[in-house]
Amino acid sequence: MAKKKRPGTEPLSVGNLWPGNALLASMKPQDRALIEPYLEPVELSRGDVLFEPGEDVGITYFPMAGSMISLMLAMQDDRAIEVATIGQEGAVGGIVSAGHKPAFARMVVEIGGHALQIDTTHLEEAKKKSHNLRDLFSRYADVLLAQTLQSVACNALHTIEERCSRWLLATQDRVPTRDLPLTQEFLAELLGVQRTTISAAAQALQRKGLIHYRRGQITIADRAGLEEAACECYAAVERHFRAVLPDVKDARSRQNPRH
Repeated sequence: MAKKKRPGTEPLSVGNLWPGNALLASMKPQDRALIEPYLEPVELSRGDVLFEPGEDVGITYFPMAGSMISLMLAMQDDRAIEVATIGQEGAVGGIVSAGHKPAFARMVVEIGGHALQIDTTHLEEAKKKSHNLRDLFSRYADVLLAQTLQSVACNALHTIEERCSRWLLATQDRVPTRDLPLTQEFLAELLGVQRTTISAAAQALQRKGLIHYRRGQITIADRAGLEEAACECYAAVERHFRAVLPDVKDARSRQNPRH
């Protein structure tokens, strides 16, 4: 689970972290006032499991730039695959539901970093008081559903090289650096394939000059070329995001000049 600030580290401030999440940064001042008193800074570490399937979703997390969370579906034979990725543009947890909120997917921290968390009951009370907040989170839920649906089609129809390119682009959107702290083993697990399959795809992308790979790190060398190598799914999700949540998209663009 997410941890509070470690002893000896600089205190984290809700006010300082607030602009680092585009969903929060897009809120109107009166809506911010409804939830800010209940937010709490936390540190996410890679591999943290925030929720398991069936567990009550009592906390909602807002990742900051540089941190990333995956929704993973696990099968009975222990295989798993990622169906959605969440970073500085959104939130995970009790987004739209009320009452008992059992998680359907496992929520795992892919890349550690800072986040703000809120008890979901406080978030629900705030949404009852504000039409703007209800609308914002409903729109975000629509964007998250679109990403999940696109992932289903992508996993079924597109090559591993296309899927890998798409995932690397989505990761760089959330981690504002060319150097991504990723291993091939980790990528293989997320994409639901063997490590040898990911290795072949990474080598192909490296031969084209799109990425550079060394153990534990993948560097985006040619983002424009990687966008061309990716399947249509990346652009489709981005278009829908801008259409449904233009203010959040603009807030993310200010955080990440690539957008």
